[in-house]
Amino acid sequence: MSISQAYDFVVQWHLTEKCNLRCRHCYQEGGQVREIPLATLEAAVDEVSQMLHAWQEAYGIQFSPSFNVTGGEPFLRKDFFTILEKMMGAGFACYVLSNGTLIDKKTARKLADVGAKGVQVSLEGPEEIHEAIRGEGSFAPALQGIRNLLAAGVPVSVNTTLSRLNGRYFLELADLAVSMGVSRIGFSRLVPSGQGQGLMGQMLEPAEVRRLYERVLSLKLQGFEIVSGDPVAAQMGQPAPAPGEAPFPSGGCAAGVAGLTIMADGTVTPCRRLPIPLGQLGRDSLREIWAVSPVLEALRDKNRYRGRCGSCARWSHCRGCRAIAYGYSRSQGAADFLAEDPQCFIEAG
Repeated sequence: MSISQAYDFVVQWHLTEKCNLRCRHCYQEGGQVREIPLATLEAAVDEVSQMLHAWQEAYGIQFSPSFNVTGGEPFLRKDFFTILEKMMGAGFACYVLSNGTLIDKKTARKLADVGAKGVQVSLEGPEEIHEAIRGEGSFAPALQGIRNLLAAGVPVSVNTTLSRLNGRYFLELADLAVSMGVSRIGFSRLVPSGQGQGLMGQMLEPAEVRRLYERVLSLKLQGFEIVSGDPVAAQMGQPAPAPGEAPFPSGGCAAGVAGLTIMADGTVTPCRRLPIPLGQLGRDSLREIWAVSPVLEALRDKNRYRGRCGSCARWSHCRGCRAIAYGYSRSQGAADFLAEDPQCFIEAG
């Protein structure tokens, strides 16, 4: 049987834990790790490619595979462009996630020359707010990085992590992005993981998330796109599913469903912000991890979910943010990646 729709499968690859900034909401723990060597990394790229081709042959499923390449700050890894060329040579679309501060004109031109599909640059608001979160002196270099990318013809999106620290500045940030010629802005919620655990008190309450999202998603700017990977945001304005809908995931949170994360030391996790090890590159087969991991199996099983998420009729399309559920529940002494999303405001239907 042949299926014409191409399914997204995204591997987010953190090439290094090194970073030139010290952001208050960063999900890294702050320690140094040993980066896997280039040969191991290249073999893993081939393994992902072979895995997807095997699924395509066995099940008639077409994939639209991509790598989100990030860090830490990915440009601090010296073999960054060698890695990028390997990924693209294996047929993957490559997107780079960066703080933007190290992207000079030469780097931007090289990204254009190798065919990077786009670069996401993190901005948290106007200068004062951005630097309160990401550090003094980080704003102007990030803006210059964006200008260099746009001048080189590389598509740029801006992304912000929303909390009480910066939520009210989103519209101002969108205006800034538009004025620079950026055509896309994305947003996500603060995850209380890593350094971000210290900002637990800055997490938005569900009613605050609702009000902010209603404002954000009502924006209509010519030629400007507002996007989010937040499964809760995706449910806004959507009708409740029909009773009896099949209880298997078909959208929403990607953890265990539409991709994997690989850390700088080769640890495989469901999501970068969900720090639960599933296996190790060079030791464990990615196909076996995907097929038999108890953690991934649980993420795909509605009966294992707890609280509102476990009883929600929207489960197959949403499942809440598993990273936020885990981080928040861990602060309460439970460390439960199947707990309910504490910021959800959507009616279950």
